[in-house]
Amino acid sequence: MSESKNIKQGKLIVFSAPSGSGKTTIVRHLLKQKELNLEFSISATSRAARGNEKHGKDYYFLSLSEFKDKIKADSFLEWEEVYRDNFYGTLKAEVERIWAEGKHVIFDIDVSGGLRIKRKFPEQTLSIFVKPPDLNELVRRLKDRGEESEDKISMRVAKAPAELATAPLFDTIVVNKNLDEALENAYNLVSDFIKE
Repeated sequence: MSESKNIKQGKLIVFSAPSGSGKTTIVRHLLKQKELNLEFSISATSRAARGNEKHGKDYYFLSLSEFKDKIKADSFLEWEEVYRDNFYGTLKAEVERIWAEGKHVIFDIDVSGGLRIKRKFPEQTLSIFVKPPDLNELVRRLKDRGEESEDKISMRVAKAPAELATAPLFDTIVVNKNLDEALENAYNLVSDFIKE
């Protein structure tokens, strides 16, 4: 990150989980809580937009060559090739933009990216792992979405055990068995952290 003297650095709130755990639902809920003063970090990706996704709202959609050029230019806080030729990353400029607005940054990000942010900013980051009650529930949720092919779902489920194994590396774990309880737990964790 560029060392801008005039930007007051806020906190970084990282939510990571296997697909289907409910992290996006939790993050959206927290963003509606105005007193938390959060803004969503929009990730960059080299994949194509799905459904109604919009550039600059859901993701920054970059071509594969644009993404690789930004890697070479050291424009990312973190990035990863999640699947072959399918890159995701956090642009440094995105975090600086949010901090310049005097807000805290909230991430909905894969486990590797979440842990990289925590390593780079250990004191400023709260890393929260959202855990499904079990793998069967994870599969059910992914199928209920109706957004992806069986192959994609199988790929996500195959990744889940390795992702679940990283849970102890996070500051805290929120088990999303009952959504209302998970939302309350997440709210309290974030609220306490930003008051520190």
